[in-house]
Amino acid sequence: MTDSYPALLARTQGFSLGRPRRFTVSPDGTRVLFLRSGGGQDPVQDLWVYAVGSGQERVLVRAADLGAEGAVSEREKARRERARDTSSGIGSYATDADVRTAVFVVSGRLYAADVATGDVTALAAKEPAAEARVDPSGSTIAYVCEDELRVIGRDGRDDRPLAAPDGPEVTWGLPEHEASESMDRFEGYWWAPGGEYLIAARVDNSPVDVWYVSDPTRPEQPPAALRYPAAGRPNADVSLHVLGLDGTRTPVVWDRTAFEYVTRVVWDHAGLHVVVQNRRQTIMRVLTVDPATGATAVRQENTDPQWTTIVTGVPAHTASGALVWTVDEGDTRHLTVDGAAVTPAGLQVEEVLSVDGDTVLFAARSTPASLDLWTWSSSGLDRVTSSPGVHSGRRAGGTTVVVASTLAEHSVTVDGRALSDFSYISPVRPVVELAALGARSLQTAVLFPTGWEPGTGPLPVIMDPYGGSAAQRAVAARDRYWVSQWFADQGFAVVVADGRGTPGRGPRWERARGGDHAGPRLQDQVDALHAAADRHPDLDLGRVAIRGWSAGGYLAALAVLRRPDVFHAAVAGAPVTDQLLYSSHWQERTLGLPAENPTGYAEGSLIADAPHLRRPLLLIHGLLDDNVLPVHTMKLSAALLAAGKPHTVLPLPGATHMGGAVPNLLEFQLDFVRRALGLIH
Repeated sequence: MTDSYPALLARTQGFSLGRPRRFTVSPDGTRVLFLRSGGGQDPVQDLWVYAVGSGQERVLVRAADLGAEGAVSEREKARRERARDTSSGIGSYATDADVRTAVFVVSGRLYAADVATGDVTALAAKEPAAEARVDPSGSTIAYVCEDELRVIGRDGRDDRPLAAPDGPEVTWGLPEHEASESMDRFEGYWWAPGGEYLIAARVDNSPVDVWYVSDPTRPEQPPAALRYPAAGRPNADVSLHVLGLDGTRTPVVWDRTAFEYVTRVVWDHAGLHVVVQNRRQTIMRVLTVDPATGATAVRQENTDPQWTTIVTGVPAHTASGALVWTVDEGDTRHLTVDGAAVTPAGLQVEEVLSVDGDTVLFAARSTPASLDLWTWSSSGLDRVTSSPGVHSGRRAGGTTVVVASTLAEHSVTVDGRALSDFSYISPVRPVVELAALGARSLQTAVLFPTGWEPGTGPLPVIMDPYGGSAAQRAVAARDRYWVSQWFADQGFAVVVADGRGTPGRGPRWERARGGDHAGPRLQDQVDALHAAADRHPDLDLGRVAIRGWSAGGYLAALAVLRRPDVFHAAVAGAPVTDQLLYSSHWQERTLGLPAENPTGYAEGSLIADAPHLRRPLLLIHGLLDDNVLPVHTMKLSAALLAAGKPHTVLPLPGATHMGGAVPNLLEFQLDFVRRALGLIH
């Protein structure tokens, strides 16, 4: 069974295929739109609709009927890469305000579907279309083609450009690289509530350095040029413009030199609001915008001497116009409504999911391992979910969708009634022990081989961290442990620990590393390992490997380079080895500007550590990775070779930063670890 498990894991995309996802609830609460593929090994997503009253599910659009097997445009590939979406078919969709029309793109062609009748219309839009969104009234559809923002009638007439590039590196209606990769802003234009106007981003990428990635298995193709803003280097020039369907254009005016990042744009019944952030990320402002003149005024300002945190879902407004926002006070990220904190100390708000009238649905943590759903209204706070796990959802018209991932199951319910789940059932069932370990109460998960009994013999250890500020790993959600349990079942104890700098424990914990990129996160892994061994004496501290990807890959390489006394082998996937060669917004958030903190960047990098390697190290990198570019692995490998240090490099031709689906990759890592720890010869 275990020999084929990694292949099954890849084919099922972590047993997620066939599950409902990407929900839209109609404002009257009577119907829910969502995406779902037809089975546990079917990657092609269809658009479905659920009738709340009857409980009936029906396919609204079957992607295969529209030629979903056709070529995917480069723009759509880029969108899915930024969203970490490996599915096909209908990758995204948008609706009008009443959820009566849905628009989407399949194989570069624009479609509109009538939600009531199921009629699907192929619109005569310019191809390849991308980023399609219908205006709130349902009469006009905007989309992007070849960096040009265009509009077309819902009836398929009057297709025309609204904003065309005025330079070779200019795009309209698209997010720049840093917005979608580091700010979780995936949009580049937004409709006005009445549908007569849009506000759109004009992005001039010409100041940004050009880097290249290529696939050496296809030498007939030229390298792909990528505008990549590394730390301390110029960013894209982003401006916003209010565009009228009649051809008018009004620039939005703010100090773009001082505040070059646009983190959010919201245009709703309470007006047009833009959130901007300075380059050092210490100030974030909510600006009100006059659409007629482009003039702005500061409505809300957050400041922090280290950095301000971007929270998904805010700003938003209640039906009465109150501003929904978040503020860090003490060691708590609070939900605020019109400037007043409405959540208690210790409840860490992570995301605002929906505003339904004057009720706010949000996700928050009272303990690091569990992300719960809550609502706030004038009558107070209510907890929606009760079981420990990682929860998300949507709400409108009094109807609530709850997505729950717990240690026991994954489910999607609408007002308590489950939607059908076609996903494949994993033959490996993770058995996870969660605990807060050591002096810093490090949130840690420990997994053992299935059926293992304490005292039956020493177990070699695999540390399996992420360790970055983007996500937690040690949470009460079974889906996070498929790979960890598989490794455990090969005869290991697997330890997953979230150290300083990971989210979920409050602002102070997120900022606890200060300017030290390496030291605290590495020490936390050492401390979690030793605390786990104190709790479980069967852990063999003489045979410890560490593996990870991205931030986890950096941590794995860091571990064997700087603490070979603790870690005896490492598998480092897509590691950031030179801090100056990674993304500006992401790096400068924690390390500041390179000119102001050259020591921090140098001490956080691994190249100078190459002469100290004395443990087996496997470096893995997708050669088309445009997030952590392959130069990181190549540069460290070159330094290791120059220092005469044997190591192993596994290049992945054709693979991006999402390298986990490469066939046999887990088996290769397992074999490396076994040999490195002397378990096989």
